[in-house]
Amino acid sequence: MLTFYRSLTHPKQLTVYCLLLTACYLPLAAFCQEVKESKGVYQFLTEDPTQKPFFSDRQGVVGKNGMVASAHPEASRVGVEILQKGGNATDAAVAVQFALAVVHPSAGNIGGGGFLVYRTKKGKNYTLDFREKAPLQGHKDMYLDADGNVIQGLSMTGHLASGVPGSVDGMVKIHQKFCKLPWTELLQPAIDLAEKGVVLTAREAAGLNRIKNDLKKLNPNTTYFLRQDGRDWHLGDTLIQADLGKTLRRIQAQGRAGFYEGETATLLVKEMQRGKGIISAQDLQQYQSAWRKAIVGQYKGYKLITMPPVSSGGVALMQLMKLVEPYPLKRWGWHADSTLQVMIEAERRVYADRAKFLGDPDFVKVPIKQLTSTDYLRQRWQDFSFDKATDSKAVKGGDIAGYESTETTHFSIVDKDGNAVAITTTLNGGYGSRIVVEGAGFFMNNEMDDFSIKPGVPNMFGLIGNKANAIAPSKRMLSSMTPTIIEKDKKLYMVVGTPGGSTIITSVFQTILNVLEHGMTMQQSVNALKFHHQWLPDKTLFENGAFTENTIKRLQARGYILEMQRNTIGRMDCILVRPDGSLEGGSDPRGDDTSVGY
Repeated sequence: MLTFYRSLTHPKQLTVYCLLLTACYLPLAAFCQEVKESKGVYQFLTEDPTQKPFFSDRQGVVGKNGMVASAHPEASRVGVEILQKGGNATDAAVAVQFALAVVHPSAGNIGGGGFLVYRTKKGKNYTLDFREKAPLQGHKDMYLDADGNVIQGLSMTGHLASGVPGSVDGMVKIHQKFCKLPWTELLQPAIDLAEKGVVLTAREAAGLNRIKNDLKKLNPNTTYFLRQDGRDWHLGDTLIQADLGKTLRRIQAQGRAGFYEGETATLLVKEMQRGKGIISAQDLQQYQSAWRKAIVGQYKGYKLITMPPVSSGGVALMQLMKLVEPYPLKRWGWHADSTLQVMIEAERRVYADRAKFLGDPDFVKVPIKQLTSTDYLRQRWQDFSFDKATDSKAVKGGDIAGYESTETTHFSIVDKDGNAVAITTTLNGGYGSRIVVEGAGFFMNNEMDDFSIKPGVPNMFGLIGNKANAIAPSKRMLSSMTPTIIEKDKKLYMVVGTPGGSTIITSVFQTILNVLEHGMTMQQSVNALKFHHQWLPDKTLFENGAFTENTIKRLQARGYILEMQRNTIGRMDCILVRPDGSLEGGSDPRGDDTSVGY
């Protein structure tokens, strides 16, 4: 009893009583905090009434007819202009994707890949997997030396780090199936930005300066993304990308063939050959995006629509939501130690499952139904105790019979009719492999590092992989991207997603709970300070100010290893439908992210 009492938050706010959780599973006793309401609006509770829960006090943007939330103000502007011309959410999505390839080169791309989750105004859902693939010459030992040891950096930098890009094919398939406006019209804003130039933000200038030495080393004959006078980039400088403009014009005129065939394909293959990469003309010709069946589940009456494998995000998100559903998170309060404890323990188990079971469903059996079932999750929770942290070394992937053994960018769009798009797309690491295709002007991805290059060896984000995610020809590498759409009472309610490598899943998880459990607005939820646990390494990272000193002491006393993160976590771009039907865009103040509505 005393253990439970100590797990509660500020004593002055407590109304202590016992709540027996008889529904569903996890029959644990939990003590709850007094809920404070004012005029029907929930006032979320914190450990310390003086605690500032937010990274920033930025306010959300409100629109009545449409909303675009993306990583760059120019890309969001492009999307809204397409909506104003009569385009729907998918029209705007195609235009935003290509615009981001110009204005946000660290993650926006035509040389990478990603995922679409789409909900029509009538409630029908679709998902498109345009994730990159391993080249035909790829194999499970391609990054190992003669002794079977990993060759450091080979899967992250240079020509051999790239998978076959999927972004252009993905946009073509979206346009063919859903769009209203002509393809040429959707490409023109990106072409204008490339040819006329984009004014650099402070972050974009700093990013290009940071990779200058890599660009010179890996692309010795290029001047791409370098100032002609040799000096550093500064806020307000104009970046003109003439060769990228030519590439986009070929895609505009020829569609898919403008990238996967003809001059662009020739330039890409020539670049691969120059640096001993293995992407071939055949790889490009054979690439196809894949329509998948969405993962759909419930959380306290809300319907979640999210991405299936080869993204691990949807499976993991549904597991997380189900594991914490029986607990009174709202009554305990935002980032109270009990709230944090059940969330951290859920994350620990889910990431262990990710490492064991998740991979490309075209190559391995991914037991989605079992992983998200009540019985399985109840079994996974048997060793949970409020008394102490679970040791990650004792947590393995669960047992399922018959099992066959962070620079990214996200954008959310809702149009005037209520069609909603969530797209997360990436080059993997910032600026991908740091290889620019000579003559074509775009960065290639370094997605091959997202495979398990050797079982048990972590990738650049510290994620452990296994044979389900081993390299094989034409196989898609596992991802954490988690574009998600939520319904309330059968109506569109929220569109969410973020970049962040391994932190994507936990950031989406927390952002959703901030709204559903803690009564935050969309922008408050995006602003809210975040934390992350991924099974291994066994520690919880948190943003500065996310936990109070008292909470830190309580969790450490139970064996939790806590580490304040020097960098921020997540770069959310989300949309919430407010009670009056208007749209609130919530874009992350941690970056240049911007919501634009009308």
